[in-house]
Amino acid sequence: MGITTTAHAEGSTREFEEELRDPEWGSNEIWHSLDAERSLSALRATERGLTYDEAEHRLGIFGRNVLQEAQTTPAWRRFLRQFSNPLILVLIVCGLVTVALDHYVDAVAIFVVLLFNAILGFYQEDKADKAVEALSSLSTPMTRVLRSETVQSVATESVVPGDIVLLESGDRVPADLRLIEVNNLRVNESMLTGESDDANKSTGVCPQDAPLGDRTCIAFSGTLVTSGRGRGVVVATGSDTELGEISDLVNGTDTIPPLERIMHRTERGIAFAVIIVAAFVFIAGAVLKNDPSGAFLPAVALAVASMPEALPIVLTVAMALAVSRMATHHAIVRTLPAVETLGATTVIGSDKTGTLTQNRLTVESCAIGVTNLSSYDEVSRQIHADSEGTSAAWRSLLRAAALTNEAVRLQDDDGRTRYEGDAVDVAMARAADSADAVEDADLHSDIVHETPYEPELRYSMTIRRDADGTLTQYVKGAPDSIIAMSTSMIDDGGARVDVDAEGLHAMNMRMGEKGLRVIAVASRTIASEADLDGAITPSGLCFLGVEGMLDPPRPGVREAIEDCRKAGIEVKMITGDHPVTAKAIGDRLGLSHTDDAITGAEMLTLDDEQLRSRLRKTSIAARVSPQDKLRIVEALQDEGETVAVTGDGVNDAPALKAASVGISMGESGTDVAREASDVVLTDDNFVTITKAVAQGRVTFKAIRGSAFFLLSTAVAAMIAVGVNVVSEMPLLFMPLQMLWINIVTNGVQDIALAFEPGQGDELDRPPRGRSEGLLSSALWGRTAICGLWMGLSILVLFRVLIDRGYDDTTARTMALTLLVLFSFFMSLSARSETRSVFRVNPFTNPFLLGASVSALILHAVAMVVPPVASALGMTALTGGQWAMCWALGATVLVFSEGDKAVRALLSRHGHDSARSGVKAMGRIAHRNIIAMLRGDAR
Repeated sequence: MGITTTAHAEGSTREFEEELRDPEWGSNEIWHSLDAERSLSALRATERGLTYDEAEHRLGIFGRNVLQEAQTTPAWRRFLRQFSNPLILVLIVCGLVTVALDHYVDAVAIFVVLLFNAILGFYQEDKADKAVEALSSLSTPMTRVLRSETVQSVATESVVPGDIVLLESGDRVPADLRLIEVNNLRVNESMLTGESDDANKSTGVCPQDAPLGDRTCIAFSGTLVTSGRGRGVVVATGSDTELGEISDLVNGTDTIPPLERIMHRTERGIAFAVIIVAAFVFIAGAVLKNDPSGAFLPAVALAVASMPEALPIVLTVAMALAVSRMATHHAIVRTLPAVETLGATTVIGSDKTGTLTQNRLTVESCAIGVTNLSSYDEVSRQIHADSEGTSAAWRSLLRAAALTNEAVRLQDDDGRTRYEGDAVDVAMARAADSADAVEDADLHSDIVHETPYEPELRYSMTIRRDADGTLTQYVKGAPDSIIAMSTSMIDDGGARVDVDAEGLHAMNMRMGEKGLRVIAVASRTIASEADLDGAITPSGLCFLGVEGMLDPPRPGVREAIEDCRKAGIEVKMITGDHPVTAKAIGDRLGLSHTDDAITGAEMLTLDDEQLRSRLRKTSIAARVSPQDKLRIVEALQDEGETVAVTGDGVNDAPALKAASVGISMGESGTDVAREASDVVLTDDNFVTITKAVAQGRVTFKAIRGSAFFLLSTAVAAMIAVGVNVVSEMPLLFMPLQMLWINIVTNGVQDIALAFEPGQGDELDRPPRGRSEGLLSSALWGRTAICGLWMGLSILVLFRVLIDRGYDDTTARTMALTLLVLFSFFMSLSARSETRSVFRVNPFTNPFLLGASVSALILHAVAMVVPPVASALGMTALTGGQWAMCWALGATVLVFSEGDKAVRALLSRHGHDSARSGVKAMGRIAHRNIIAMLRGDAR
């Protein structure tokens, strides 16, 4: 049965696949379960390649060989999105009302603040996106194919199903290929499977249910050819490839950062509260004073004064600052909320290959005999120290491995040696060179015969002629195969003895249980040229020993994981690699719960609740597919965890997108992974994540401090203005005075709080709870107490002044000045939720110090500049009046700092020990209230 070109023209790629599943073929057969001949027949292709006309025709049917790109948001929509939160919408309405009431100065002030916030947020998002675009460099632009029976280089995007693609070392596979010819072809598929070992490719049929990593007859789009040659027929392009299917998963997942959820909830609550209070003020003023038009302006002024419209600006500034700081630590933040989300992270689900490890095999251990197992470092030291006995045996082992080896040594411009080729060959070559176990003369000796490694053979072999004419056969491969070829061995002390097959098998098992990839090495001397033909199939070898290889952890990762543990963050390894290998790496990194790894096969048998239960008991998930990784992330999030996912491969992309924050690698990462992530590490260093977590917590603390400052002063304004409207007193504040306080004075201090640096203890405490809002329960209580005190103090002062015969302008100026000073002291107290203002160095945040002092100076100057004072309805104060305002303003510290002290006592000594502190704070507050009520403003 064949698929005709007409059928192609009439149907889509998916219909083409359905036709392939016709009962004549088998209900579920797919490309890796078809032999090469049937695959070519189904594609109406031959080994000679397509003609130019046929290729052009198929390009029109199947489309370009590119992944479907996620739809980007136009710039104008991203700009308008900056105005979408409830606080901004309420302020827009207030601004429009002030325009309708002909208060143009007020309206301009409101709209300038809103525009500044929108421009800042838009600029930062656009800047981060452009930085990530500059990293994109995955796809290979040209591919060699057979067209009209000649080899041609064509644009990769023009490759179509049925094309015959030629592969060689260094090529990026342009599409999914059914291999039809291979010659020692090995492909690095770590971007898809997570395994650091290169995959050996063949042309044989694979079982229908073979997992991705075991489909040896398929070369997948985007993977890299590390050695050998081959050719294959294109069976899928673009979005129909395995890489394309993962891309579809990425585009189908999304998540809302925790800070956005918190802010949406807080903004809705604040907007609702302000609208209710403003409506109350309007209705009360209209009813009690029978003046609806006169009551409208105080209501609008109250809304503007109480609305913390600078909060979105503070968020943007704080996160933009964090983005700038993180950029100096090799991290590009693509979405602003991702900075803070890192600080709230409770679980990091990390890919192994290339993230926790270096994505290259390294010789970790060597063994000679049946008990002499040593680390490579120990072996190297012995070789450098001595050339006799055991040291000579270690040298022979490393030397033989380097002489049956296809790794290529290249010299960089700086003189350092760079290795290319199969990962196993490169590891063994590097180990021999580093230990000085092989000489240049050995490497350049004549190669009489060689047999490349083939999966069917399970060994590679080289026969070399030394300078003195000696012929030596070197063999390396699977330990059981090499043991079977050997008749003698080097024992633990370096002497040659009869082979101990049972003991060698036990040593192999011992190393394998440590997650090492074990390669055995043997050799023998060939007596004469006449014996060469008989040596083609190795036998009678002397077993020299074994080398155990592992993809080693990145430097500093173990310490970073320990830092995460101290910070209350659990690190879980999620990899496509073998469970034994994953456990070995997990043990070396200090992960907890490594003995009971969960696998993708096990996950298929578990429902969601069972999966969540298993994830609580293990730190390793191995042999998992991209779909499995995505399910793990969703299961952890269903448990209430804030999940950060790290990775560099295409197989990591769906989980990166679905996680609370996705972190990809900039150097080794793929385009798909980078585009799916929120943070890109340009140095590919997991250690950077701990710095990002600390910075995220610094950012949230700064946002929280600023929010506390804004909300406490907003509560004070609502209480003061709201009670004043329903009282018989004159109007407490004029509308422009409220805008003066809200925009000119508070408006610089709240933003300056966003510059608050860390205190160095961010990683010594657990992350905030998922249910915890923008303010903690302690801060909400402190906000209420301080806001109530400030609001009532302003009202009482105003009432006392009016009762003592002061004119309205002087009384308003003093009340306004008191609010300014309350804001000054509250901004200092807001720097830390727990640490006393008297223990925080004021010069560590020079922006806040400068802003607070500048606000006071600006307010004082406004009183004495006649045009400004007249516009704001203020008058100059005497020294005594200033002193009274300073004294009253400082009283708010009794409540804010007293609350910190009481909570510290409760935390250290329990409730009973703190009672005396509460009583003392109450006595101080009582004395201050009495003194204020009895004071003489003159």
